[in-house]
Amino acid sequence: MLYFAALLLVIALLGAPLEAFKVGVGQHDMTGPAAQVNFMGYAVPNQIGRGIHMRLHARAFVVADDSDSRVAFVSLDGGMGSDLLNIKVLARVGELLGDSSIYNYDNLAISGTHSHSGPAGFLQYVLYQFTSLGYVEETMDAFVEGISQAIVKAHNNLEEGSISYTTGNKLMDSNINRSPSSYLLNPEDERALYEDLGDTDKNMLLLKFASAQGTDLGMLNWFAVHGTCMNNTNKLISGDNKGLASYLFEKDMNGQDVLPGSGKFVAAFASTNLGDVSPNTQGPVCHSGPNEGQPCDFDKSTCKDDKGKDKNEACYSLGPGEDMFESTKIIGTNQYKHAKDLYEKATEKLEGKVDFRHSFLDMRNKEVTLADGSKGRTCPAALGYSFAAGTTDGPGMFDFTQGTNSSSPFWNVVSGFISKPTEDEIACQAPKPILLNTGDVEKPYDWDPVTVPISIFQIGDLFILNAPGELTTMAGRRLRRSIESVLKSGGVANPVVTIAGLTNTYTHYITTFEEYQAQRYEAASTLYGPHTLDAYIQEFTRITKDLLEGNESSSDPEPEDLTEKQISFVPPVIADFAPIGSKFGDVKDDAEDSYTVGSVVRVSFHGANPRNDQRIGGSFSRVERKVGSGWEVKYVDGDWCTKFSWEGGVGHAGQSTATLEWDTGEVTGDVEVGTYRICYAGTKKRITGKKEDFEGCSKEFEITQ
Repeated sequence: MLYFAALLLVIALLGAPLEAFKVGVGQHDMTGPAAQVNFMGYAVPNQIGRGIHMRLHARAFVVADDSDSRVAFVSLDGGMGSDLLNIKVLARVGELLGDSSIYNYDNLAISGTHSHSGPAGFLQYVLYQFTSLGYVEETMDAFVEGISQAIVKAHNNLEEGSISYTTGNKLMDSNINRSPSSYLLNPEDERALYEDLGDTDKNMLLLKFASAQGTDLGMLNWFAVHGTCMNNTNKLISGDNKGLASYLFEKDMNGQDVLPGSGKFVAAFASTNLGDVSPNTQGPVCHSGPNEGQPCDFDKSTCKDDKGKDKNEACYSLGPGEDMFESTKIIGTNQYKHAKDLYEKATEKLEGKVDFRHSFLDMRNKEVTLADGSKGRTCPAALGYSFAAGTTDGPGMFDFTQGTNSSSPFWNVVSGFISKPTEDEIACQAPKPILLNTGDVEKPYDWDPVTVPISIFQIGDLFILNAPGELTTMAGRRLRRSIESVLKSGGVANPVVTIAGLTNTYTHYITTFEEYQAQRYEAASTLYGPHTLDAYIQEFTRITKDLLEGNESSSDPEPEDLTEKQISFVPPVIADFAPIGSKFGDVKDDAEDSYTVGSVVRVSFHGANPRNDQRIGGSFSRVERKVGSGWEVKYVDGDWCTKFSWEGGVGHAGQSTATLEWDTGEVTGDVEVGTYRICYAGTKKRITGKKEDFEGCSKEFEITQ
């Protein structure tokens, strides 16, 4: 009888679905200072934040196998990861969990969506701090806390579950190549491999996370497109197209009444090889001069001025919308709808182990064995002339153009004051004309990364290549193809390989050797010379083989924590003042009595500097609907349909105005008719340094059909 019972138990266990993993998801607000801090991305000095369109979030996914081998992947609504972020996040997570051994450099990946509309100052190297006036502790603190809390939530939410995946059909009309002339320099037979895709990757790899009971937990995908729908005139914090896509997916899964960041379901739209990929699908045209309305020069992305001189400032891309907000909505919605369709079709389950390998690479002089067996090497970091030209998503300043492969005596003198390159460095970086020889500069501290991290995560047959920069379309394809070959040779029959770009630190761009020769923006920004991609392929191959063979991966020394050396020129908030006869939170310009659905409601208040309290996990604005004798919060400053704008220096020093907008035509779902009000929450700072919270609300108004 016991034998028969045991046999029945074995049969039952064999017939039951075995969940391969423990999975956990979590997210947290990480918005940072909403005013007086430069945005990270375009490097435009006057692009200084003045409010919030959408809050920024960190979204974490933790996966463990039955041996408790685990990885943590974080997608953040920010420009990129940074090694200082990793250092501080690991310390904070260890503190929160009471155990610093669970997560480390090896099994943590922090990847940026590459939004260009978030606060700067969270990278520890000088080059990235020029326009932000140095290190910004307020940004770093918000990012570290948001990322750490997201990881801890995912860790605490670990449960038996499954991960399904799919790539599905192509997502069209959502990206273009912004350097097509460089792409065409890649070998014809290699380009032919991707004839159906063209010069951008249009496939989206999607993961579906579910509990053992089938409950939807989360979604993570990778799709190649820059976070540059919001252009360099934008002053409101935004997650750009990927941030909106996450917002829409989470609203769909959590419910329209659930406030942003409050739901259990987490949806991340992560970055991959987006280096030369733009969301501005109208393409580059001339916006002034004799060729206004005509396509820009194909090779140099310039337009003739009235004197016949080539200029880059007039050449830029727009679209697909009428303005940057509509473009963000279109590209974000496209990704959301495509992901939702794939999510419903994701049935192929990942099974197997969770593993990882990590290595730090000193990129100053890394020997590389090339495809033909010859030797090459990487170089100390340097940026070329075309780096200063910017891109068609955001042209640069001064008299620079893309595709410049010769130097200027004037700019050679200027750059020489920073660091004059040696003959060996010039030869190593050729044909790049060196504008900024950043690899040799250590004053006041390092200007660019010397040691960079790479890692590979294995989740069953999925392999995530965590890369510290922006790979171009073909560079990414070449890396994926190389690692797929290594995996197949190592016995993995059907590997699924993806690249997580902008992960763990930022090293600008990574082009192919052929693209490097053209010296457009992406090539000029490939820090470590023409063999940068070859070095990454070689080193990713090495750690992949280590993974397959069960060997530890060797590593160069980890990067230094430069916190104590950081310099900041961001002025502190001294004090806030309200006009005589007014109080903080008093209404300046009130709402009208009624609005029809589709109207924009706008109310302004006597405000205070939002840097006094970032309201992480909270909101500066609330749209409330009257329910009985009370009020129900319907929308906050993290919602797409709202805008919180702040203007300092109104009237006398220390006085400011906060303007809150609610666009009833941009609400996801249906707008309920009824009685509403708009409320503003702020924090004032007295001259003594004491901070005090305050609130103010508009009059009641009606929303009608």
